[in-house]
Amino acid sequence: MRDAARPLPTPDAEDLRASVRDYYTRRLDEATRSGSGCCPPAATNVVFEASPTHVPSFGCGDAHALTALAAGETVVDLGSGAGLDAFRAAEAVGPAGRVIGVDMTPAMIAHARAAAERLGLRHVTFREGRIEALPIEDGAADVVISNCVVNLSSDVEAVLREAFRVLRPGGRLRVTDTFRRGPAVADPATDGWCACVDGAHDPDALAALADRVGFAEVAVVANEGASGCGDTFSATLCATRPRGAVAAAAAAGEVPA
Repeated sequence: MRDAARPLPTPDAEDLRASVRDYYTRRLDEATRSGSGCCPPAATNVVFEASPTHVPSFGCGDAHALTALAAGETVVDLGSGAGLDAFRAAEAVGPAGRVIGVDMTPAMIAHARAAAERLGLRHVTFREGRIEALPIEDGAADVVISNCVVNLSSDVEAVLREAFRVLRPGGRLRVTDTFRRGPAVADPATDGWCACVDGAHDPDALAALADRVGFAEVAVVANEGASGCGDTFSATLCATRPRGAVAAAAAAGEVPA
């Protein structure tokens, strides 16, 4: 489904995915050589004091700041990239927990798997796949996180429905991403889209979409210490998969009353 709230650089979703995949393959190669992975120009990368070496971040904020992960929980990371947020989640949930990263870029998956092996994190796995069709079973996760990836999708509703599907009732969604003050970019460029600028979300539209999918306790919270550039800013979509009839109706594709 085409995202009506945001004009796309190309009407072909697969062409857009290929452009994103190529862009981040190049960015990973650059980061590997330079040792820096932050995203210009609009998203300010957050530098963590305890970041594993040789694991670059392409995020726009701290995907964990509002998550409050607990020992033993299962976490799914949408668009896990080189693995930094997944590794931080693995530390929080401990060996009794589980972390599953999903990314569509083979180079990112290979880098993340090698880093997990090097770090000895056996409770972290990385699966190649699209965030619009997650290779994960229903109700597998206590928490779904993402860091500056959902804005890259041409079908955000599908992403949110998949997050809803893989969450257990009562599970938490935390999507850190770029957002835009004012109207969407009318004629987005492919490079601007890939850089998480031209496809930045309208906060009200994204919150309404999460509500429509079936999430409860929906809010968009500006990220402390992660500034933006111009009309864009970093924030986190927070939501919960409800329990009971509402969750069942949304999982079946019905819009809750």
